[in-house]
Amino acid sequence: MTPIPRAPLILGLAGVIPFVWGALTVLFPDLAVWTVQAIGPRFAGPYVMLFYGAVILSFMSGVLWGFATRLDGAQAATGYALSVIPALWAFFMTGGGPTGSGISLMAGFVGILGLDWLFWRHGAAPPWWMALRVLLTAVVVTCLAIGVFL
Repeated sequence: MTPIPRAPLILGLAGVIPFVWGALTVLFPDLAVWTVQAIGPRFAGPYVMLFYGAVILSFMSGVLWGFATRLDGAQAATGYALSVIPALWAFFMTGGGPTGSGISLMAGFVGILGLDWLFWRHGAAPPWWMALRVLLTAVVVTCLAIGVFL
């Protein structure tokens, strides 16, 4: 794997801030109280992670769709079909309560990592893609686990 360029690394890490914030508000109840009072309840605890997680799964569908444009023929058709799975997963598998939704999102993010690998393996993703995705996925799944299991 090649080094991750600075801009994607910084933007990717910025993109996990809502997950980290949600996990911190689970771990530190006083921070959760402050967040609810200052910003609103939707930005504390598992709620911010669940809502934002569904948004990011949908965003990742768009990223994968973009990778599919770099493929040809049957590979492209398969790539387009696979690229819609994360958004559909978010739509159908969340909404059943915080625990079930959190576990579904964890599974979704691990699943996207497999799709990332497929696109990367076929040369549709940049050479540094897997290094970035493994890092971000580890942070996201850890934060979601805090929301689900603590």
